Amino acid sequence: MDDIHSINEAINKKAGRKLIPSILVSLSILAVVFGTIIYVPILFGVFIWFAILLAIREIVHAYKQGGIELPEFPLQLAGTALLVSAWYGRVSGLAVAIAICIPNLLVFLLVKTSKDFIKRSTAATFAIFYIPFLAGFILLLAHHEDGAARIFALVVLVSCNDTFAYIFGVLFGKHPLAPHISPKKTWEGLTGALIATTVGSALVFHFSLHSHWWLGALIGVMAVVTATCGDLIESAVKRDLAIKDMGAILPGHGGILDRIDSVLFTGPAVWFVLELIKHFNL
Repeated sequence: MDDIHSINEAINKKAGRKLIPSILVSLSILAVVFGTIIYVPILFGVFIWFAILLAIREIVHAYKQGGIELPEFPLQLAGTALLVSAWYGRVSGLAVAIAICIPNLLVFLLVKTSKDFIKRSTAATFAIFYIPFLAGFILLLAHHEDGAARIFALVVLVSCNDTFAYIFGVLFGKHPLAPHISPKKTWEGLTGALIATTVGSALVFHFSLHSHWWLGALIGVMAVVTATCGDLIESAVKRDLAIKDMGAILPGHGGILDRIDSVLFTGPAVWFVLELIKHFNL
């Protein structure tokens, strides 16, 4: 038992997070995601909305630690408007919503106080684009006749990337990928993620989405890039604000944003590629 505990502690130290709680949280999230998207899709939308509200709260609190004061409720209201627009108005609704929400949010911030307006307005705009706008594409994937299959594809892509980057990084990681942004990420982890995600994506696109396997393989490569960039962007934000995690609501993961950073960047890319496939009958 002591040996197992020592091995677990060594893995936790090298990976930078607790392994067992992380796995349990991931399985719980997957159960909720697929339980709702398959049986009651609107509840999936509610689940995403609730997660995004928490993510907005996290980034507002993180901003505060970095010396940027923003009101939480207006950002959550804007986020709600974006997600509702994406669900009922599709991509055109999402586009119109962002065009309306950002100017109104800027006016609100100006009326409240003109102090540090550039810093506050830039931070608020970044938060709205980064969280609810990108999350809107997850709802676009879900609110479709093949919504469950599309969300399954997105989950497989991100899970393969995150899981195998983690495993290969722990087992073989020696060469940092971006040491000044995320010291735990390695080129070995990226290689493992690339192999696993390419294979996983090819299988999913062939058997679940009934598309060409080679298209799936190409999309797998794309997903590794987007998921890795999403993770690095969030790491850069945390480093800039001098915080370790965005929150502590998810044991083994940190905050909501620490869990969905890869999904936020990969969702729009997957939606766009699926629309291209549909348009050109590939």
